[in-house]
Amino acid sequence: MLKPMIDEDLLLTWGATYKKVAKDEIIFQEGSTGFYYHQLVKGKVKWYNIDEQGKEFLQCLICEGESFGELPLLDDGPYVSSSSAVEDSILLRLRKEIFLQLLRENPKIHFRFTRLMTERLRSKFIFLKELTHTDPERKVLTVLNHYKQNSELSCGGKTKIDLTRQQIANMTGLRVETVIRTIRSLHDAGQLTIERGKVFC
Repeated sequence: MLKPMIDEDLLLTWGATYKKVAKDEIIFQEGSTGFYYHQLVKGKVKWYNIDEQGKEFLQCLICEGESFGELPLLDDGPYVSSSSAVEDSILLRLRKEIFLQLLRENPKIHFRFTRLMTERLRSKFIFLKELTHTDPERKVLTVLNHYKQNSELSCGGKTKIDLTRQQIANMTGLRVETVIRTIRSLHDAGQLTIERGKVFC
C-alpha cells in the first residue's frame, strides 16, 4: 500500500468520514459538481470517460492511499471524468471547504498535493504523446511502463501488472483481441513475462 496522500487520522480529526462503495458503484460522474476530497482507504477505484458510442476510455486506476477527483476542488469546475469502484472499496471523504482550509493551515501537505498534481500532469502529457503512435506494441508498452513506474507490486525485480487485458484496451483505444495478441508478441520477444496468465514487466 502506498503512503496515504494525507494521514487518515488527520483527515478524521478534520471531520472526514468513511464511505463504503460496492463494486461498480458510481462515486461521481463527469460533468457533476465536486463537493468532497476523496482518498481511497481500501479496494480499487477507476477514473474513466464514456464516448458517444458508449465506449469506455480508462484514464487511470487508483490504488489504496491515493486521492482522486481533486480538480473541482481547486478550480470550481465540474468533474472531467467519472469514477466508480472496481471492487468493494472504502473511501475517506472530506468536505471541499474544510479540505481547502486544511491545505491553507498545513503547507507541507499543500506542497505535497501540488507536487502530486504536477506529476500527474507531466505523466499525462508523456502518456498521451506515446498513445498517438499507431503501433500497438508501443501503445501497450506505454501503458505497462506507466503502470510499472507507479506501482509497488514488485517481486524479484519484476512488476506484476495488475491490469486486465480489457482495461489495457480501454486505456489504449485498441481492441481487446489486439491487446491479447500484442502481449503474447511482447512475451515472445522477451519484453515482458506471462506467468499463469499474469503479466510481469
